[in-house]
Amino acid sequence: MNILEIIEKKRDKKELSKEEINFFIEGYTSDKIADYQAAALIMAIFLNGMTKEEITNLTIAMANSGEKLDLSALHEIIVDKHSTGGVGDKVSLILLPLVASLGIPVAKMSGRGLGFTGGTVDKLESIPGYVTGIDIHNFIKNVENVGISMISQTLNLAPADKKIYSLRDSISCVENIPLIASSIMSKKIASGAQKIVLDVTCRSRCFYEFKRASRRISKRND
Repeated sequence: MNILEIIEKKRDKKELSKEEINFFIEGYTSDKIADYQAAALIMAIFLNGMTKEEITNLTIAMANSGEKLDLSALHEIIVDKHSTGGVGDKVSLILLPLVASLGIPVAKMSGRGLGFTGGTVDKLESIPGYVTGIDIHNFIKNVENVGISMISQTLNLAPADKKIYSLRDSISCVENIPLIASSIMSKKIASGAQKIVLDVTCRSRCFYEFKRASRRISKRND
């Protein structure tokens, strides 16, 4: 098995096996696969899509590419929230402290800006003194002591997604359902929350797939 065969297979609109996806994720995370090869595969996925099984296997492979948090020691139901993104996306900054104030612990690993969207981490870091790059130990400690922690993606949690996330932005491969879904869910699985709310934005100023889907729904409702 080698990366060229995997790129060729997806280029030709064929389904990748679980083993091939795992090979790519392990190789790219460990720098055995070069950025330009990963870019070729990501572009092939962007153009040709993925089946539900491929998306599932990609998500699990990225979630398992590093550490996975076990928050069971907190003896609480930990919640998280993630948005698909859009202009002015700032719900997390308001909603999650409100949820935490009601006694529901929140553990959130957020992303940076992607495409035309501003990331939650970028917004948080505009606050003087707010540090998002804390280690896993302090992440858990903050959830336990103050009921909420919102951090940037660490090197240890879903590192494959961290690399692919940046790569997608640099090669204009942001607006793609398989890549968006696997990125979001791999982070959520790795960060250990038991309950997750997905904020799926639609219509104007969001990613075009969601705009297109919302138009189809509106036409049916009309």
